[in-house]
Amino acid sequence: MKRKTLSIAAVAAVAVLGAALFLLSPASGFTQVKTTPTAPSAQPAVPAQLAALNLGLDTLQDSFRAVAQKILPSVVEIDVTQTITQQVPQFSFPFDFGFPFDQSPGNGGGNNRARTFRQSGLGSGIVVQHSGNRYYVLTNNHVVKDASDISVKLNDQRTFKARTVGTDPRKDTALVSFDTRDSIPVAELGDSDTLQVGDIVFAVGNPFGFESTVTQGIVSALGRRAQGDAASYTDYIQTDAAINQGNSGGALVNIKGEVIGMNTWIAAPTGGNIGLGFAIPINNARQAIQDFIAKGKVDYGWLGAQIADIQDKDTYPGFAADLKLDGVKGAFIMEIFKGSPADKAGVLPGDYVTRVDNADISSAAELTKAVGSLPAGSTHTFSLIRYGEKASVTVKIGVRDDKDQVAQGKNLWPGMTVIDINDQVRQQVDIPRGTQGVVVGYVPDQDSPASIAGLKPGDVVTRVNGKPTRNMMEYYKALNSGSGRNVMFTIERDGSEISIGLDR
Repeated sequence: MKRKTLSIAAVAAVAVLGAALFLLSPASGFTQVKTTPTAPSAQPAVPAQLAALNLGLDTLQDSFRAVAQKILPSVVEIDVTQTITQQVPQFSFPFDFGFPFDQSPGNGGGNNRARTFRQSGLGSGIVVQHSGNRYYVLTNNHVVKDASDISVKLNDQRTFKARTVGTDPRKDTALVSFDTRDSIPVAELGDSDTLQVGDIVFAVGNPFGFESTVTQGIVSALGRRAQGDAASYTDYIQTDAAINQGNSGGALVNIKGEVIGMNTWIAAPTGGNIGLGFAIPINNARQAIQDFIAKGKVDYGWLGAQIADIQDKDTYPGFAADLKLDGVKGAFIMEIFKGSPADKAGVLPGDYVTRVDNADISSAAELTKAVGSLPAGSTHTFSLIRYGEKASVTVKIGVRDDKDQVAQGKNLWPGMTVIDINDQVRQQVDIPRGTQGVVVGYVPDQDSPASIAGLKPGDVVTRVNGKPTRNMMEYYKALNSGSGRNVMFTIERDGSEISIGLDR
């Protein structure tokens, strides 16, 4: 059977014919066109227009069918079994009456016992590559995470045992493989960078176990950011094509049947589709596929800094204004890790990153994504604003490793964040009206230098190394002045002045 594809001219013809239909139907709600009554012999023109319209719709329908026929053999159902271990408290009394909250030893509690059970799960995947008899299926990390057994079922019901090749929670991607001598169609990957809002797309997967389901919609938005527990090392395509539980890991394809995204999560208070589905752009997963096959994991570039979006004036009052950054897009360096690539390159707390090489940085999430995509060992130019002036540093990117000894609280410098004093802060912390300075707002780790030295949230930093710190600009200038090896903080706490020194 020959597959028909829809040309740009055909799409335009359908659009024109669709407009003609609206004008012909007074019930449609569109503006009606007034016409001059004609002789009865002119009436057959309407059936002729409808015939032309049907021809155009047939062409569109054939195109949709061709997309489904092309992609369905490459989208699989993934069934997993996970072994779950839970700690179950053992009580020393026969009934849990009177002690619903306090179950510690000596108060009605006892030793915990581990309970293990098996749990089944279901998702979708995309056959993206093969080598010999081995086929590789791209899916979400949350579909196969901790799975003890994995099987892959094709749309023709053939089922194969599969294994995990690699997983990456930061982008919520994973790769599994299965072996067969059969010929399995491999999906054609498109270019997600060419997508535009309004493009027609199809979501393909296994929602609620309904195999090989195809839904159709448009690209509703691009560049969406993660919400809740969604992975934050990628942006997302938003679509109104129906996506539900079980669609995770399935394909989002364009009108050519090319995969341009992987369906990942939905925004739905009720747990069902409400037209807010999100897919990882396929270009964000291309390198991960090759990394999984080559080494079973994905390596991310690492800068070694804690960053924030200080344009949020409710969360970071006074930051942008004090540092002459009001309305400027970028990512703020709150703190750095000693010995990290940022530290070695001369990046300082208080710096504001606006570009990495030639790419503009508009937010902290965008900086995280940009750095994560850079190869370890490569060198890049970071454009900064420091104390209101433009600057740049050259950074040799490191490898992000959750177990890296550098990325521990004890190496976080200075190990606290401060905020400007406004009327709300003054009232909350009970700061006397005449006291000027910045307030310790957060000490993120108990092993950080600030925490070990005894600095606490609510402390008012009035001087750093003897220099007044009446606002954020003065604070960061004083913090980074001199050798930066030894810093003396003068603080006010409960009406007393205290000096606390930090050794870097």
